[in-house]
Amino acid sequence: MARVIQTPIFGGAPRRVTTILGSGTYTVPDDISVIRVYVTAGGGGGGAHNSDDAQGGGGAGGTAIKIINVIPGTQYYCTVGGGGGGASGNTSGGASQGGASSFGSVCSATGGSGVPNWGAGGRGGVGSGGDINLYGSDGQCGNIDGQGNEEVGGNGGDSYWGGSGTGGTYWYTRQTPRGWGCGGSGTHVNSANGGTNGMQGAIVIEEYQ
Repeated sequence: MARVIQTPIFGGAPRRVTTILGSGTYTVPDDISVIRVYVTAGGGGGGAHNSDDAQGGGGAGGTAIKIINVIPGTQYYCTVGGGGGGASGNTSGGASQGGASSFGSVCSATGGSGVPNWGAGGRGGVGSGGDINLYGSDGQCGNIDGQGNEEVGGNGGDSYWGGSGTGGTYWYTRQTPRGWGCGGSGTHVNSANGGTNGMQGAIVIEEYQ
């Protein structure tokens, strides 16, 4: 039997959209009774390279989406996870996990992981406590045991917001991710001997009267 999940909807555009990119307290404005919150964690860092092994990209942070009936003046402490650091040099790991994000005790998301071993992409994080809980995409794998100009680093994973960067090749350097919570890009030693950092997470709040 199919499992049906019903989520309340409401019409009209939000009065405001508030974006939180650092940890701190959010206070519900006087004219707001409903909010929709998007909580995205940080992306994992991208991997490095040696002479014949290219690393994968970091996993993207997860996202939780929640509709909340609120009382003006109520405060929620927000935590926004940072992006994981990219690996550098001849190392099979070295890239770190993205930080978790949370909106009070209501909903949260875990960060994407850095690359775990040669050629492997990091795993995406996941949301929890939301009406909708989304996984971040895993980072793409790099390739191993080739020759220098055959190697390519993996792309970082895409978050809910999109905008991951491409991995590096012999001819073209890896690109930094742009979307909140995206994983870092894997590299090629000829163009840059270090993966990019993952992108920080974000909390986006749509405010309705």
